[in-house]
Amino acid sequence: MRPVRAACLGTATALVTLLACAPVAAAATDTALVHAKGGDRVITLFGQLAKQTRFPINPGGDPAQGDRTAFRSVLYYDEAETHVAGETNGTCTTTWVPEVNHQPDVDHQAEVCVVTYTLPGGQLTVQGMIFGNLTATPPPPFDNAITGGTGVFDRARGMVHAETVGPGKRRFTIDLDN
Repeated sequence: MRPVRAACLGTATALVTLLACAPVAAAATDTALVHAKGGDRVITLFGQLAKQTRFPINPGGDPAQGDRTAFRSVLYYDEAETHVAGETNGTCTTTWVPEVNHQPDVDHQAEVCVVTYTLPGGQLTVQGMIFGNLTATPPPPFDNAITGGTGVFDRARGMVHAETVGPGKRRFTIDLDN
């Protein structure tokens, strides 16, 4: 179980962190990525996991409540990863791993994550729950809240929708409320 957890947790956690990439596109000069929806700004970015470190409470054992991971991802304006937009840095803590027949049910575990996106013009913070990212298949999509920001993202609010698009790679759709 540990190898699956290591491979999938890294991808899911790091990509979860990437949710906060909203500010990157907002500060970008490439307006093709930013469009209006009602009074909101919608931004699309791509994140690639650069580094992840896990801190299990049961080293070599099954996933457990209290496991943590720290990660850094590089954000791009394009899926081809040719234009860097910024980076994300964050942590996730496992809050729930239910058991089925005395074995951890990694398909239904939960983590709470806090991520900071460093982008041109400021930072954006994102927070929320992620479910089922310890599975061997691509982690399911998730939505997290934009909780604030600095600089051009001062008082930012909204949400980030994240979807896995490849190994260690996610697409983020950031919906900034005006």
